[in-house]
Order: sequence, then C-alpha cells, then structure tokens
Amino acid sequence: MSNNNRAVELKEKVGRLLREENDATYAAILDAILTHFGCQVGTIHFLDDHDGKLKLAAQKGVPESILNRVQMIPVGKGMAGLAAQRGEPVQICNLQSDESGQAKTGARSTQMEGSISLPMMLEDRVRGVLGVAKPEVYEYSQEEIDLLLELGRLIARQATNKTSESSFS
Repeated sequence: MSNNNRAVELKEKVGRLLREENDATYAAILDAILTHFGCQVGTIHFLDDHDGKLKLAAQKGVPESILNRVQMIPVGKGMAGLAAQRGEPVQICNLQSDESGQAKTGARSTQMEGSISLPMMLEDRVRGVLGVAKPEVYEYSQEEIDLLLELGRLIARQATNKTSESSFS
C-alpha cells in the first residue's frame, strides 16, 4: 500500500474516532498515529483557555518518572511549550544528544531520539500540541510533518467543540 493511501486511511480513522468520541478517543487516536509513524512515545495536550497551559489529554510510553511533569506544560517550556508558543513544529533528530535547549532535561528519560512536537491549529490559533517520538535518530520529512499538522487540525476542531463546554483539568 502506498504512503498516500496509508495517510488517507489514517485521516479517515482519526475522523471516525473523533465522531465516536468517548473516554478513550484521544488515546485511540494517539495509538493510531504512533503506529502509522512507527513511534513508541506520544502525547496530546490541549491548551486550556483559562490558565493558558497545555493539559495532557492522552499519552503513550511516557515514563512514570516524568509523567507528572507532562500533565501540565507552560507555553514556552520544552518542545511542546515551544511548539505552542511559536505556532510551528519543533523537531529534534536526536533527543539524547540535543544541546539546543528546546527539550527539557527529563525528555531524555523517554529513551527516544527522533522527536517532534506540532501545534494543533484551528483558524490560525493554537488549540494544543501533538508530540511523537521514535527510538532512533530520525528527521521527519515535510510530507510527514504536513500529515501530522493535518491530523492536529482534525483533533483541534473536535477539541474546540469540547472545550467550549468545559475545561481540561
């Protein structure tokens, strides 16, 4: 199956999961994305309009030792916070040896290397951040980044509907 067909299938699956929304929706979406991209660790955070922080909605593979620290992330801190602040993807090809200061020190405990955090945008406004990582040195292609951004827009559209009724806590 071609990459294009696989991408279409993934977008359709995410759309179906969003329409069937339940308590496990975002975990199932994250799992589908991680499987598609061959990643072992991932997170979905939503931006809380009340306090301006990113709140964890789903995660997979985040070590217990840092799970508490990723529950709530200030905009501008770490990869997810920088992606939200800049409104653009933040990519690190080798998280283990990165010295750019973009990733928090605790991120190394994930044992991942190829990592990217992408803003989930809706109408030019950041609604959250999608992050994925794999255990080898890796640079995401523009095609992969575009697909992840598109998936983020699908998720953001649904999350905006949800957060208009309540806040993530």
